[in-house]
Amino acid sequence: MKINTAKQLMLQGKPAFGYSLGLGSPANAELLSTSGIDFLLLDRQHGSWGEESTIAALIAMAAGTAVPMARVARNDYTMIGRLLDEGMLGIVVPMVHTAEDAKLAADACRFPPTGTRSWGWGRARVYGADYPAWIGEQLFVAVQIESIQAVENAEAILATPGVDGCWLGPSDLALSMGIAPGVMFQRDEHARAIERVLEACRNTGKIPGFAGSGPQHALDLAKQGFQFLTAGGDAGFLSSGANAGVKLLKP
Repeated sequence: MKINTAKQLMLQGKPAFGYSLGLGSPANAELLSTSGIDFLLLDRQHGSWGEESTIAALIAMAAGTAVPMARVARNDYTMIGRLLDEGMLGIVVPMVHTAEDAKLAADACRFPPTGTRSWGWGRARVYGADYPAWIGEQLFVAVQIESIQAVENAEAILATPGVDGCWLGPSDLALSMGIAPGVMFQRDEHARAIERVLEACRNTGKIPGFAGSGPQHALDLAKQGFQFLTAGGDAGFLSSGANAGVKLLKP
């Protein structure tokens, strides 16, 4: 049995922190998996990942302790199933606007009678013959609430059986409200929408998550009550490190 240590932290009421992987590099996945971070989120929606590099990244992540998770490109039964078959222990589904959307996502993640996932798997066989007995319990399923429509439907979305929590996308939420992402955290209506999602999580007993921009932002969000938190990613870390070096070398 493979324990999803990040999910267990969140079930205990603690935050789990992760880094996103967007550059399509299995070497980055290997390096960050050994950093001590709780989970890694491989981004198949906006990241530069293909089928083969995704599998290579999963193999590379086995070097460390970070729980392998992925954001699927869209709310698609086959795409979700393929990521699970290769061994992901967490799935984030983008652009979930209604309870019907949430049910499609949740059902695709678990075997019958709980869901509709097809029987069979690929690289996930490395977890052992008992994989189907525990994956339903250990898998973490988060839906992205990232539109004002989703905020209005948040309680119904989060009450959907099989949904463990959410991962709030602040920029797309801002755009849906007619707010430029560059000023979203200065707008009261954006803050109120975020609070509505937190309240919906409290009312349904589900785990609130947020796409944080960096470690300090993630810590601030944890104090606010969020638990499933990304705290930066490979592209940002590489860029910030390189920029800091150039400032020192060429003041």
